[in-house]
Amino acid sequence: MFTVEQIKTAHSKVKSGADFPSYIQEIKALGVTHYEAYVADGHIDYHGANEYLVKVPAKYKPLFVAETSDAETFKAELLAHQQGKTDYLTFIKMCATVGIEK
Repeated sequence: MFTVEQIKTAHSKVKSGADFPSYIQEIKALGVTHYEAYVADGHIDYHGANEYLVKVPAKYKPLFVAETSDAETFKAELLAHQQGKTDYLTFIKMCATVGIEK
C-alpha cells in the first residue's frame, strides 16, 4: 500500500489547480481509493482497499469555517482554481469563507 512519503512526493508536483488531475491519477495508481481533506486545519485522511488508512497531519493553523455555504461562489472559485488562477492555500481559505468543511 501507499505511504505518507509517496503521497507527499506526488503532492509536491502540484503547483496550481491545473496540476490537480495528474496528482489524482498518480495517487490512484498508488492505491488511494478516496481521501478527505479537512479545510479547518488541512489534515487529510487517505483511504485504500481493505480499510487501509494513512493520515497526513494538519498543515496550517485552524481556519474558521462559515456555518452557511455559498455554492455559487464556491463553483466559480473552484473553476478558477482548476484553471491555475489560485494557489492551494488561497483556495482553502476561500473554501472556509464559503462554508466548505472538507
